[in-house]
Formats: sequence, structure tokens, C-alpha cells
Amino acid sequence: MDAPHLRIAITTNSLVDLDANFVVAKQFVFYDVSAEDSEFVDVVQFARGGKGKAKGGGKANNGGRCIMDDMENDDGTGYDPLLDRVAALDGCGILFTLGLSDLAAVRVHDLKVFPVKSERMRPIDEVIAQVQSMMSGSQPLWMRRALSRRNGTPLQEQTAY
Repeated sequence: MDAPHLRIAITTNSLVDLDANFVVAKQFVFYDVSAEDSEFVDVVQFARGGKGKAKGGGKANNGGRCIMDDMENDDGTGYDPLLDRVAALDGCGILFTLGLSDLAAVRVHDLKVFPVKSERMRPIDEVIAQVQSMMSGSQPLWMRRALSRRNGTPLQEQTAY
């Protein structure tokens, strides 16, 4: 892909929809997306999922329990279950997910990945089309930053007409 593009990650359990929270997703799918084209890159599967069926969106949507309860360490080894998920995002510009905790958001942001929380499940093709639409129009500042980091170019100022 020669045109300016972004690598995006999408949290999914079905491999066809954005349908999972960051901490309980069975896999992340990765695409390189430009304004005119998209290309599947990879899928990363996670052996350890959450313990419950937490959906994100706070305690009200999860039977009064915190989504981070799913990430408690069961074996007493001190292993941080967010490490693998955050590390998988290295090289991405944008993460699309149904939700993520504040701790996960900080770690994702430290990688210079912009997290986008979706309010509803939707097809992966729709997410890609949204990114392409934003790339071909007036790009939001966070997208311009992600593109400049991805392509190694300085951030271009946009002038208002």
C-alpha cells in the first residue's frame, strides 16, 4: 500500500464485527487502511479471555461488577494480563473497541495508539469505511497525528478556508 495509510486494530470475538471489549476480546484484527483501499494484515488471538461476559460500559451494563474484575490474576504469579493485549497494538494508529478501562486506555495511549470506543456493535467493513471517509475528507487532529507518526512525516497544519 503506497498511499498514506493507517494500521487499525479492531476488537472482535466473531472476526466479522466490532463486538468485544478490549479486555475480553478473543482476538484483535488488523488492517492497513488508506482513503481508497484497505488490506487485511493479521489477527492476534488471546489464549486467556475474561472470566465473565462483561460488555463494557460501566457497572450498570455488567450486573454491578467492574470490567477489570475479569482481569484479576487467578494463579498468584503477578502476571499482568493487559501486557499481551497492549503489546499487540504496537505499530497501530487507532484501536476500535466497544470499551476499555482507564488503565488500558493509558497503556494504549502510551503506545501512541488512539482508542475509539464504539457505542454499538457494527461490522468491521463499516469501521473501515468510516476510517476511509475520515481520511478522504477533513481529517480530525488525532488522525493527522496518527498518520504523521505512521508515515514518519511532520504533522502538517491544516488551514481553514
